[in-house]
Amino acid sequence: MRRTYDDLVREAGSVSVDGWDFSWLDGRATEERPSWGYSRLLGERMAKARAALDIQTGGGEILAGLPSLPPVTVATESWPPNLRLAASRLRPRGAWVVADDEQPRLPFADAAFDLVTSRHPVATWWAEIARVLAPGGSYFSQQVGPWSVAELTEYFLGPYEGGHREPSLARAEAEAAGLEVVDLRSERLRMEFRDIGAVIYFLRKVIWIVPGFSVERFAGRLRALHERIEADGPFVAHSARFLIEARKPDGPAA
Repeated sequence: MRRTYDDLVREAGSVSVDGWDFSWLDGRATEERPSWGYSRLLGERMAKARAALDIQTGGGEILAGLPSLPPVTVATESWPPNLRLAASRLRPRGAWVVADDEQPRLPFADAAFDLVTSRHPVATWWAEIARVLAPGGSYFSQQVGPWSVAELTEYFLGPYEGGHREPSLARAEAEAAGLEVVDLRSERLRMEFRDIGAVIYFLRKVIWIVPGFSVERFAGRLRALHERIEADGPFVAHSARFLIEARKPDGPAA
């Protein structure tokens, strides 16, 4: 039996959006994955590291899914519900989870880590990353690129300026912090939202796509989008992702 608009809204509004597990969307929304395979590449780097820091770890999903972690592994997170999830997943793996306020300065000593990572950080603190990296260490990150899911943002809010997450800007900021960019790749990836519940859940979870989103505020646009999906099929958008790896130069010989 086809679910009504009210049923879909009620369901999507009641489910938890803690953490970065998107499995609730299985069968309701799809997103292409970047060709480089971030988790696989991250696992290879973690297997070789001695001390690693994962910044803005979310609920710890990515680290918890890796085959092995370095002898010293630390993750930071600021949002209390995610902190609890990350601790439950990572402490059994021997990792430390540190509460952070998403503002520089990172609460770690200079040159403390030979690997620093982050997946979809809100912001990248290049100077701080360079400070906590040991000489010869690397920063490895998959990030959200420019105009990501712009079709959904503009459906609700109209035209907006979304080009500030350009990979070229990340390169320039990394180099300004004294790091050497050794890999930089970007892709745009197709997304499909197959019912209005998937849209609501996604916007509740990824809050920067439509700032200030609520079902009540956008009731008219949501109902119109529901009718559009029912009549024409999935709402199509495109996410933007880029991969960046930057290395801190070796220090002078002793």
